[in-house]
Amino acid sequence: MEIDPLPNGSGSNAATSPETAATTTAITVTSNTAPSSKLSHLTESLKLEHQFLRVPFEHFKKTIRTNHRTVEKEVSAVISSVTDVADSDEISKDDAILSLTSLVSRLQGIKRKLEEGSHAENLQAHRCRARLDHLDSVDAENLSEWNNVRLKRILVDYMSRMSYYDSAMKLAESSNIQELVDIDVFQEAKKVIDGLRNQEVGPALAWCADNKSRLKKSKSKFEFQLRLQEFVELVRAENYMRAISYARRYLSPWGATHLKEFQRVMATLAVRSHTECAKYK
Repeated sequence: MEIDPLPNGSGSNAATSPETAATTTAITVTSNTAPSSKLSHLTESLKLEHQFLRVPFEHFKKTIRTNHRTVEKEVSAVISSVTDVADSDEISKDDAILSLTSLVSRLQGIKRKLEEGSHAENLQAHRCRARLDHLDSVDAENLSEWNNVRLKRILVDYMSRMSYYDSAMKLAESSNIQELVDIDVFQEAKKVIDGLRNQEVGPALAWCADNKSRLKKSKSKFEFQLRLQEFVELVRAENYMRAISYARRYLSPWGATHLKEFQRVMATLAVRSHTECAKYK
């Protein structure tokens, strides 16, 4: 029995030409590959955002630790004062009133510090949340816009590192990305840099005190070098007794780990500034 062939395109089982099959396959592959490529690019982009979250989070932790230490110290002092007054058998009415007045003033100071600390913590937490929301907002559809914001963030960071603080601030404000950049961190560093340029180590030493544990963990010599320079300046000014006192207090603790440098700088006490010796000149 013969079967009449169906006309082209007249049935669901009609044969598909090789050209049509190839075109259909290409379209399918392209449509599946494009989103996959975007997602892959997005994943690689997010891998570079570690520092974007780390900086505000580290500042948040630092603020919490600082507030905790401050309040703990103040509360301990208040409790100690109350205990001393309570244990005192012979205290006059005037002395008791004076002690209580002093305690009230101190408690008010603690309250003010708690409010300031809470405000600082809230600001840091808000900054962390803003950055998490920014990362969470990215997807394959708005990747181009998100990358544009990212480029501006990188430019602000670069200008801040190159000391173009005003330009960095204006770009951040005009792009409304103040919470997504770390200009305040660079401005703190600027105070240290400006101090060193003016031959003042005070701001740098204050920064070292605030970051003491991290500097110790990284085995940094920055504080030691600052102390050496301050000692040398005292010797240069021929303030020898003060220089010796300074060395005993601030340089001797470094003697165990930096003995050679410590010995060399101490030798400046015996060498005048007009010496021709290259090492001390």
